[in-house]
Amino acid sequence: MNGRTPTDGGILYDGSETDDDEDLVEASESERPVRAVAWAEGPPETEGLKGAELIQAFVKRLPNGPGVYRMLNEAGDVLYVGKARSLKKRVSNYAQGRGHSNRIARMVRETANMEFVTTRTEIEALLLEANLIKRLRPRFNVLLRDDKSFPYIVVTGDTRAPALYKHRGARSRKGEYFGPFASAGAVGRTINSLQRAFLLRTCTDSVFETRTRPCLLYQIKRCAAPCTGEISDEDYAELVREAMDFLSGKSQAVKQTIAAAMAEASENLDFERAALYRDRLAALSHVQSHQGINPAGVEEADVFAIHHEGGISCIQVFFFRTGQNWGNRAYFPKADPALPASEVLSAFLAQFYDDKPCPRQILLCEAVAEQELLAQALTEKSGYKVSILVPQRGEKKDLVDHALANAREAHGRKLAETASQSRLLEGFADTFKLPYVPRRIEIYDNSHIMGTNAVGGMVVAGPEGFVKGQYRKFNIKSTDITPGDDFGMMREVMTRRFSRLLKEEGKPDRSADPGEETGFPAWPDVILIDGGQGQMTAVRAILEELEIEDCVAAIGVAKGVDRDAGRERFFAEGRESFTLPPRDPVLYFIQRLRDEAHRFAIGSHRARRKKEMVKNPLDEIAGIGPTRKRALLTHFGTAKAVSRAGVNDLMAVNGISESVARLVYEHFHEDATK
Repeated sequence: MNGRTPTDGGILYDGSETDDDEDLVEASESERPVRAVAWAEGPPETEGLKGAELIQAFVKRLPNGPGVYRMLNEAGDVLYVGKARSLKKRVSNYAQGRGHSNRIARMVRETANMEFVTTRTEIEALLLEANLIKRLRPRFNVLLRDDKSFPYIVVTGDTRAPALYKHRGARSRKGEYFGPFASAGAVGRTINSLQRAFLLRTCTDSVFETRTRPCLLYQIKRCAAPCTGEISDEDYAELVREAMDFLSGKSQAVKQTIAAAMAEASENLDFERAALYRDRLAALSHVQSHQGINPAGVEEADVFAIHHEGGISCIQVFFFRTGQNWGNRAYFPKADPALPASEVLSAFLAQFYDDKPCPRQILLCEAVAEQELLAQALTEKSGYKVSILVPQRGEKKDLVDHALANAREAHGRKLAETASQSRLLEGFADTFKLPYVPRRIEIYDNSHIMGTNAVGGMVVAGPEGFVKGQYRKFNIKSTDITPGDDFGMMREVMTRRFSRLLKEEGKPDRSADPGEETGFPAWPDVILIDGGQGQMTAVRAILEELEIEDCVAAIGVAKGVDRDAGRERFFAEGRESFTLPPRDPVLYFIQRLRDEAHRFAIGSHRARRKKEMVKNPLDEIAGIGPTRKRALLTHFGTAKAVSRAGVNDLMAVNGISESVARLVYEHFHEDATK
């Protein structure tokens, strides 16, 4: 496949390292669960075969050892990723061609090729399977959705005065990390309360180093102002220690210490200092009151509960760290409705911890298949013992029951939203005479101020509501567009969007029955344009130019008389413009779609405008990095003052040589180079 010469019918079992294989998962040495593997080429006798016959031909050459297999269709798309204790025995089950569920039978029929990788142990196979499922997203596997990283709180450890920040992603900065928190909002609320309780700084290091007087946060008693020496380094370090103790679960000890200090200040008639301690205690109480359940006997655990009904699975996850509840989140994994809840939960767990730190204890509402194997795999991956339990009584059982109740409630809300969305999509198709109910609607809008910082926004909606992971923004780049030319902007957006879609996905097959498709489609069935006949003319011209006018239905939504909501006029191909009754649910649905596109476009425009507003002229000079820029701004005060400085004045700045000084001077004085 990748320059290798397969042996033994195209399958390598030897266990040698294969770093040159492009199909292997990219990972660091510490994260790589598999050594010495290679993907399989099909043996010669598989040519022309498909389905159960092809699988049977592969079985003859498979080993009895552990490994991972992939099933692919004729286009080379991965249909399914699975792991096995014995590849030969597991794959041979698919070759029987009988006794399969509809999902498995269809998957076997579509299989046109298979690929295999052997591992040393079944644990390695389990870890690799989870990694590949998340990377390849096969349509017949249980897929974890909304898998963005969790936010943490970090107390930095690489500066004189540690700061308190929200953090996502790799832990590259030195410091202490606390979490995970269920949402960015939970982190923000906690940080705000911790500021009032411990007066730790939240400013950036560059701001901290350049302050000459305390900022507003010091005035409102939310920072101790270590930047200007309003508090000694020793006293600030004590505040940091108290904050870390609180985040580490020693909240009662911290509160008792502050309460004692408040009582002492009151006895000494230092009422202003006593009031400060009182406010800090109130802030700590506010943090704990927003954490809900805080179990005394559960120091570190994640609690999972699943409710499976009506073809939808809801998994509720609660996070407990240092004896405190850091929030919860509901997940709705993509899975075959026929799968039992335990199988969905088992697949979910393996993917969930593929790229996340694992607690020492995992509590489940019900037992899952290969529970002990999963615990061993997480133990090996984490470097410490991880236990997976199904509690039957006591405080842990109460936590699981609470999570299960939340899962049922979230499932009910999701089911109601999905049913409502399905009815609205059916009404949408009927209103605009579409041949089938749309599964993907894209809505476009532009935002700018007098043509500046122009941005095009695209939002996406489907059977389950807005699909925010599919949103896209388009920074208008063309210099030929007259500022404020909405038609020209829309032409650029449409051209860029569908040219790329054609290149990546090719033309969609509209002859296929959309009911047979699985997964969320890449091509839209309908595009909604915020505009009238002029916008629609520009859009249709682009679709015709790309020869896809029969692939996508385009509909224009013009604002009503006096721009009143409820009086919108619609423009569709082959019919006169029309309006909908004021209380029509489809009208409300379209208004919601348009408003979301408007919100997204405006937000993208504001972000771009803000970036332009804070852009520093020094950023445009090659060779001027953050250190030199900070030195120049500290010396001169503003970028404008730097632009007026002479070469000798610039050379007076620490770290600025003559060559760099001339570079800066010539950047602001182009005439000097002529």
